[in-house]
Amino acid sequence: MTQTRRLVALAATAVVPLVVLGLFFVLPVSGMVGRGFVHGGRLDVGGVADVLARPEIRRAVWFTVWTSTVATVLALVLGLPAAYVLHRVAIPGRTWLRAFLVVPFVLPTVVVGVAFELLIGEGGPVAFLGLDGGPVAIVAGLVFFNASVVIRVVGGAWESLDPRPGEAAAALGASPRQVLRDVTLPTLRPAIVSAATVVFLFCATAFGIVLTLGGLRYSSVETQIYLLTTNLLDLQGAAALSILQLLVVTALLLAAARARRTPDAAVAHSQARLRRPTGADAPALVATFLLLVLVAGPIASLVVASLRNDGAWSLANYRALQTSGAHQALLVPVTDAVVNSLRIAVDATWMSLLLGLAVATVVTRRSRTRSERRLRAVLDGLFMLPLGVSAVTLGFGFLITLGRPPLELRDSPALIPIAQALVALPLVVRVLVPVLGGIDDRLRQAAATLGASPTRALLVVDLPVIWKPLLAAAGFAFACSLGEFGATSFLVRDDRPTLPVVIFRLISHPGDLDYGMALAASVILGATTAAVMLVVERLRVPSVGTF
Repeated sequence: MTQTRRLVALAATAVVPLVVLGLFFVLPVSGMVGRGFVHGGRLDVGGVADVLARPEIRRAVWFTVWTSTVATVLALVLGLPAAYVLHRVAIPGRTWLRAFLVVPFVLPTVVVGVAFELLIGEGGPVAFLGLDGGPVAIVAGLVFFNASVVIRVVGGAWESLDPRPGEAAAALGASPRQVLRDVTLPTLRPAIVSAATVVFLFCATAFGIVLTLGGLRYSSVETQIYLLTTNLLDLQGAAALSILQLLVVTALLLAAARARRTPDAAVAHSQARLRRPTGADAPALVATFLLLVLVAGPIASLVVASLRNDGAWSLANYRALQTSGAHQALLVPVTDAVVNSLRIAVDATWMSLLLGLAVATVVTRRSRTRSERRLRAVLDGLFMLPLGVSAVTLGFGFLITLGRPPLELRDSPALIPIAQALVALPLVVRVLVPVLGGIDDRLRQAAATLGASPTRALLVVDLPVIWKPLLAAAGFAFACSLGEFGATSFLVRDDRPTLPVVIFRLISHPGDLDYGMALAASVILGATTAAVMLVVERLRVPSVGTF
């Protein structure tokens, strides 16, 4: 096949995902930004600088930077030892512990915020620490949410690490600490940098955690965009913050891509054998225990509180989910929101799978020239952009750009699944890319030589390898859709709400009944996403965090 034909085939495969990205990502985001930058028919760049100079904007930017940095460091401090213990040391219940620590990654941020509020708020087990409504609580919530990313990314690399260089260093007299410092950590550096980059991105764009734990006192870039668009209708301020966020995210994604170009960890021909814990593993075991406490504490507080009513054990909060709350806090019962969330999640899942499979196919086929390689790299980067753009920006952009012809979709039931599919798309792509990239292209060529059509080659060569990762990608997409709050809060209708939106509305209304219903709904939402993640963990697919 000539170079021109290869480029045409590449473009044809990418055309559908590019059209979807253009219509439902580039257009809404550019529409949102355009509303803020263009005034009276002319470009007003100077106004953007004035916006960024506002004291409240500068405080939000600084708060986002320092909390995300501290949370990333703490996630690494706790996550790296846990990754070692759960992937290289033979401890009882290792598989279940690993699955349990991965669950927070897909818990809805609203649920995380409610759980931490129960733990540290008035009447909570650690209320005496005085952390309620402070930045320490927000940082703890961010670490709870993102330490699992470090475990999954670095743990997977650690598990497949070739043990022979370390064994050779030990045979030459190196201590375990020297082997770790001089052999293991340098080899794992690409995975560690990639994990740190993704954790920082997730911390910087954590909407529900800051909103529920910080209240009105503390504001991040994400919550500030929400405030500017919904309460103040300050599109110029929101646009300036959105552009700043997009630039930072792009820089971090480029840094992660550069780290991935570093030679990867040497992979053993067979999985490294687990070894019994020794005295040298004590610090790592202690760090793992602390992380387990950090994860189990809020979840246990949430479950216990949902089962308490008027000081006694009861299922009253769960029975109340069949109502619309006190004083008609909701237009429909919470059970209707559960059904609506499940239906939307199913639609968002198949959409993100179709798009993600097409994108992964495009970026993993072997490139024969430098121009083709660069084109695939550009396409890969384009489809990672939804990862770093505020979901609030995306949701509001949908409202202002898709409400008039020729794309009059504001009242379309497909709008929310499309938005959630775009949010989940980077995760789906990152699950499928390592698997598709590891398939030897010579197998496809051999199948074609034997007369197999491209479809037949896909069924015979690719499908047996990718069906488990495809199921795992579906699990990630489904869980992300169930917990998505930022974009959905703009698009959802009051008579057809999703569960995260209902939870936020219930905790915003005073009254024991509404709060108890919010707790019960949070447990149901958290348990559903946790069950999905347990299934995904059992499939043992590559990490989703290597962006």
